[in-house]
Amino acid sequence: MKYAIDEKLVLPIGGVPQSVRIRSADESLPVLLFLHGGPGVCDRHWVLRDQSDLALFATMVCWDQRGAGLSWSRTLRRKDMTVDRMVEDAHELIGYLKRRFRKNAVYLVGHSWGTILGTLLVQKYPEDAAVYIGMGQFVNGAENERLSYEFVLREAETRGDKKALRDLARIGWPKDGHYAGIDDLMVQRNLMTKYGGEDYGESDGIMKAMVVPLLRSPEYELRDLWKYYKGAFFCLESMWDEVVDLAFDKTVPALEVPVYLTEGRHDQNTPIPLAEAWFNQLRAPYKEWIWFEESAHSPIKNEPIRWGNTVRRIVTSEEAQRSTTL
Repeated sequence: MKYAIDEKLVLPIGGVPQSVRIRSADESLPVLLFLHGGPGVCDRHWVLRDQSDLALFATMVCWDQRGAGLSWSRTLRRKDMTVDRMVEDAHELIGYLKRRFRKNAVYLVGHSWGTILGTLLVQKYPEDAAVYIGMGQFVNGAENERLSYEFVLREAETRGDKKALRDLARIGWPKDGHYAGIDDLMVQRNLMTKYGGEDYGESDGIMKAMVVPLLRSPEYELRDLWKYYKGAFFCLESMWDEVVDLAFDKTVPALEVPVYLTEGRHDQNTPIPLAEAWFNQLRAPYKEWIWFEESAHSPIKNEPIRWGNTVRRIVTSEEAQRSTTL
């Protein structure tokens, strides 16, 4: 279809050029900002592929965050890659979107690491968000890594996967969520993906799961793959220790906007028991937990039609309520 807006922009956010993708059938529609995972794992290539119909109901905004994807640059410094800095980047981008599209707030979707960014953004700047929609909700880094490692170890034992058991013995259990290095984390994540904890029912390793969709997408050219690869590891190596030390079950008891969690039943990347416990105790004006039974970490990909319809229902309902209170 032909869109009223179909743009690739580079905006100076926090003093750093950052890539933003905007698509919409009508510039008057509510703004829906996607906060990708990682840190450093951009998702515009499959968000725009699998959720293209959302552009009929919302102005879709995909952002390659500082250091990630098309926003990676060799001039970036690790000391400038912090959680607080990323929250401020998101706040600055939302300010631009609110001004450009004449909105009081935007609809936020956070996925995995994006749920950290989204949760902290909403906690600090509740006026930025009409609602917060989480998927693969992060809660507690230390417990997250313990439970995810436990899943992989159990699966390896059940399957008799001797190589996996040797690799797991070599890297060992994470200590307070921390592995010896990013390479060891990647060993665990690769096995977790292989065993269906990332995309339910699939068994590709993490590199194939990431690289093949990039190669098939018009959003990134072949020459961009190096930037995507460098950016993903740059962001992880710069920020992962800080990320793992976060614990929302201790620091985020309440949010001032409606909260919707769209969670895959089989998620082993951000294990469900942690998100459930946090959600149950969370105070918010409204909150709703939505199960996706045939999904793991990414219902947006595993059950794209149902997930898209769910987001459409949320946005439509919230817009109707907001219009009656104006």
